[in-house]
Parts: sequence; structure tokens; C-alpha cells
Amino acid sequence: MAATTTTTDTSSWERFRTATQADVLTDVPQHVQRLGWSAGRIEAAQRDGLRRLLAHAAEHSPFHRRRLGGVDIDRVDPADLSSLPVMTKPEMMAELDDVFTDRRLDRGVIDETLAATGAEPVPIHGDYIAMASGGSSGERGVFVFDRPAVAGFFSALSRSLMARLQALGGPPPGGLPIVLVAAASAVHATGVAPALTAGTGMPFRFTPVPATLPLAEIVARLNALQPPALFGYPSVLAQLAAEQQAGRLHVTPLVISSTSETLLAEARAAISDAFSVPVVDTFGSTEGLVGSSAPGDSVLVFNTDMCIVELVDDDCHPVSPGVPSTRVLVTNLYNMIQPLIRYELTDSFVREPDAAEHGHLRARVRGRTEEVLHYDEIDIHPLAVRSVMVKAREIVDYQVRQTPRGVEVDAVAAGAADVDRLSGLLAHALADAGLAEPDVTVRIVDSLRRHHETGKVRRFVPADALSQGIGRT
Repeated sequence: MAATTTTTDTSSWERFRTATQADVLTDVPQHVQRLGWSAGRIEAAQRDGLRRLLAHAAEHSPFHRRRLGGVDIDRVDPADLSSLPVMTKPEMMAELDDVFTDRRLDRGVIDETLAATGAEPVPIHGDYIAMASGGSSGERGVFVFDRPAVAGFFSALSRSLMARLQALGGPPPGGLPIVLVAAASAVHATGVAPALTAGTGMPFRFTPVPATLPLAEIVARLNALQPPALFGYPSVLAQLAAEQQAGRLHVTPLVISSTSETLLAEARAAISDAFSVPVVDTFGSTEGLVGSSAPGDSVLVFNTDMCIVELVDDDCHPVSPGVPSTRVLVTNLYNMIQPLIRYELTDSFVREPDAAEHGHLRARVRGRTEEVLHYDEIDIHPLAVRSVMVKAREIVDYQVRQTPRGVEVDAVAAGAADVDRLSGLLAHALADAGLAEPDVTVRIVDSLRRHHETGKVRRFVPADALSQGIGRT
């Protein structure tokens, strides 16, 4: 590999950031406007975007050229993508070099770049940045963006916040300060946000506080910063809520937003009660699909003007509104460098009724279907455990690891917790779900085990993930 494939030259990132910020600021008005697009306007955008994407992928990506052979791409309609093959993460990673539409890109270059990434992204050839996801749940996926795709991704993530700021008269001078308790490294999307918003020209700026820091240090930093807006992983926000209730944390944010992990109902309630602010929930996948809720709402609105979304079952057949999907297929219409066409996310969504004021997909996110615990004679859905934990008011967060005959639960508690009672309730729930004589262990801990790179918590860790070392310290 040539030594010149990547660079850690600060000026390279500064040039990329400056140009991307200009793109984002130019696009703010139209992205806010897109929030109110009708279903017909969204469908037209999908049709145009799909035509461009398929033509570009077939011409420039050997991977997609092979897969699209024999498909009349001009006749593919966004309402029915069944003539196109499903794309999985293992398939993408196995043939990553051929997925890219710029032949200068290959996995060696990307891995070298990610290894060199710290608090700021490392531009590749001055034109691209790379991010990774999925390290806490299995095989890592890597994703490359050019500047327009970065601007589009960031705009999709931030446009709901921009709309709320505009409704309040606009952002304050110098931008709204937001503390982001999430990834420390720009390898992860939440680590890119602080680097991308540096300076004074953006409508908001993120100050990073790594989720992997000791809780006491996170509390000390927040007390010093006194952020008017607080964003972070819900597992961390729930801990901070307990610290606020205990009197060790003293902050009064006007905006609180959770991201990157499933926001459980019990965590939402604890966070809202502690800070007296309704929580905004967000779904931001590095694959390009983005969703955001209204404050205090559990229904997310997704950027279907930029992505085609299919909610499907295990056989990739569409599920009806109100029926939980077992997969979500995403076709990203704005990343032309690494085309994702019917890309499989192992998330479970439940479609909600359409809104009168816009045509975007509205759905509840139930978490990842790969969290199902598989035993010899029975499969147990995480809801069997959640139905118990949601009623344990003293528990603010938890992590469940599968054992041969049951589960081990690490729980963070606000105040005293009756471990024996909780263990008994969980054993009863597992037995009702079909697991004979379940073995349950509950431990009260100060903090949960986090992925070393992203700082995220995997809520349910099945046995196959444990065998790979996932969910262990």
C-alpha cells in the first residue's frame, strides 16, 4: 500500500470541513422545507434519486453491475424494489473494493484511514471520509462519504433541530452549544459531529464528552460546561438522570436528545423526570437512514425524501402497518460513492399511521431483531425481559447477557433495589416464555460495559455474540 493513500495533515480536514459547512449552511432552508413535503413530492424525489443511483451504480460499481445485470433499471419503481437483490453487510464487506464507485478506494485504504482517525476524520484523497458502525453488535461495517454525502447526512440529522430553533427565532450568536456524550473517536458518526461543527459559523456546535469516561468525570465536565442542550446515548443519559436526582449533577438543559441506542420507555421517563425536559429521540444510522421524534414522543419521522425504506419480514416481504418488521431495507439515494441498494438493517420497526402535515414514514423503533436469545428448545424475544424491567422503577438502565440456561443482568439503580425479587420476576417471565427452570442472576453495578471504540452499550447480548467477546469487558 502506498504511503500517500491517507494523510493526517490538519489542513486537509480543515479544507474538507470548511467546504462541507458551506454546503450545510446553503442547504438548511430547503432541508427544513423538506420536513413538510407531501407523499407525492417525496415519491417524485425517490423516483428521480433511484434512477440516478441505479444508473451510477451499474456503470461505476463492479459489485452492483453484476447484481443489476438483467434488471431493466429504468422500469424499477420506488414503490416496488422486489426486482432488486437484497444487500447484506457480510456481502458488502466481502466485496467492499468492488462496491465503491471510485476505483481509487479499497478496503486497505479505508482500514488504514480508520486506524489513523482520532478526534477528527482523516480525509482520503482529500475527497472522502470514512466511518464505521456495528462494532458493538457483530461484524463491523465501514462506510465512505464524499462531501455532498456528509453534508446530506448531517443535514438530515439536524434539520428537525434547525426547524425548532427557527421557530424560536433562530440560533443564538455563535451557535447553540450542545454537549454530546457519545463516541470519543470520529470513527463513529457521533464523534464526527464535534469536528464538523467546529468554529462559529454553524447554527450549533457540539462539545464532546466521551461516553467511555468514568461517570464522575462526565458529571464534573457537565457541571463545568452547563450546557443548554444535552445529547447522548440513552444509557448514559439515564445514568446522568440518576446523578441529577442524587444531587451530584446540577444542569438545566432546555433540550435533551437521545441517539444511537434504543430509548427504552423506563429510560425516557427517568430522563424526563430528572431534567424536567421531554426527550427527543433520534435514529441515525451510518447507512444514511435518519429519524427524529417530537419532544416526548416515541414515534420517529424518517428522511424518506433521501432514503427508500422497506419494512419487511424474514422473507423480505412487506409487513402491514402496525406489524413489527424483522428487517429494514434501506436504499440510500444520496451516497453515490458507496451505493447501498436494499441494504439490510437488522432493526425492528412498526409503521405508524401517516401524518396529515407531511408524507414521511412514521415508525416506532423496537430495537434489533438480532437481540433474540436462542436456546436449544425456544427463542425468547427481549420483550420478555423488558416487560419486567420496565416495571422496576428503581432500575434506570441494564444489560442482559445470555447464559446456557438463562440470563445475567447488570443493572444500574437509582436507590435501593431488591435484587432477589427482580431475579424471581425475570425467572418467572422466562419460564412463561418457554424456558424450563431458568437461571437468572442480577447484579447492581455502577456502570454498564461499553464498546471500547464507540462507547455504546449493547442492551441484549446473545450467546453467539458472547463467544466473539462482545459484551464482555
